[in-house]
Amino acid sequence: MNTHFDYIIAGSGAAGLSLAYHLDLAGLGDRRVLLIDQVRKEQNDRTWCFWETKPGPFEAVVAKRWSHLWFHGDTGSRRLAIAPYTYKLIQGGDFYRFMDDHFAQRPSVTRLYGRVEALREDPEGGMQVQVDGQIFHGRWGFNSIAPLAPTPPGHAAWLQHFKGWVIRTDSPVFDPEAATFMDFRVEQGDDVRFVYVLPYDTHTALIEDTYFSPSLLPQEVYDAGLRHYIREWLGVERYSIEHVEYGVIPMTDAPFSMRLSPHIMNIGTAGGMTKASTGYTFQRIQRQSQRIARQLRDTEQPFYTDLGVSRHALMDSVLLNVLDNRRERGKTFFQQLFGHNPPQGVLRFLDEESTLLDDVRLMGTVNIPAFMAASFDVMSRRALALLVGWA
Repeated sequence: MNTHFDYIIAGSGAAGLSLAYHLDLAGLGDRRVLLIDQVRKEQNDRTWCFWETKPGPFEAVVAKRWSHLWFHGDTGSRRLAIAPYTYKLIQGGDFYRFMDDHFAQRPSVTRLYGRVEALREDPEGGMQVQVDGQIFHGRWGFNSIAPLAPTPPGHAAWLQHFKGWVIRTDSPVFDPEAATFMDFRVEQGDDVRFVYVLPYDTHTALIEDTYFSPSLLPQEVYDAGLRHYIREWLGVERYSIEHVEYGVIPMTDAPFSMRLSPHIMNIGTAGGMTKASTGYTFQRIQRQSQRIARQLRDTEQPFYTDLGVSRHALMDSVLLNVLDNRRERGKTFFQQLFGHNPPQGVLRFLDEESTLLDDVRLMGTVNIPAFMAASFDVMSRRALALLVGWA
């Protein structure tokens, strides 16, 4: 087996596979690529949802799309028309099969299954990876294996954790033209909890019991929540469970280093592509993959520079501070957001495509004192952390 490659990608989940795919789209399909993962991914182990205004690169594997979203809360229920956006769902199994078929036609791509034991600089130039004791060399390396690191002072660390059941009912129950984006009618407790419902047809839907909180829960808590929601809010007594999924997504504003070393770049969640305030990751991964591929094509190196401080990242930090310090209930915040703004504006804001004026108008519809206090707290904590670091 060849041990020298142009690009080595450690981890072939959404980030690693997407980067390899975008290299092809950028005209770099002749470069030698090594894709590494512990095991071959074949199962329908996760579901990715996102919204966009036009067809994307993975349109062929979009399992379901919706032009309307339901939002349920204390102030009532709203069926929101979101055009020009479409809310889309991709199932993990379909995505992995699509990528397997694509790379099977690319002799320049090598798939390797094993344990990544080390990623490091190569003394002779480039980088190297050690997989089950064997060394491979690359000009550039990309790491999507998220590190377990403590949260530095001045930053929040929450988790989005969820369990979902795909159920099939005897009678028609679901609105197949509208997904439930958030249903806050469920009991909240001290954290943020909502259910979302993704209907495939009138009889079948994925129902996810979702929490934003600092810690995880026993599996039976999610199961009880799903049973209660199906019975009380859907009015369904008889159903079969077709599929089960469980996931945990980091929601942290801690800084992620893009450059692991001079020739190794962090990508995906390891590179900070999970949005701190919502957990949405898939579209951010696609944008990062496109930028890296263009950089490699145009400059022969992958690193790019974001100019200035991202106000959207700062606003994520402020929202986490609001939640972490119980300044406002997450349920109330999202109800205000969707209750007083067009859904297209909220989706544009959550996707970080809004203008500064858009953000000012939107934030004017939520609890201004709570967010002002959180903003001051975030800035003060960051300043103190810098002073301690310099001392």
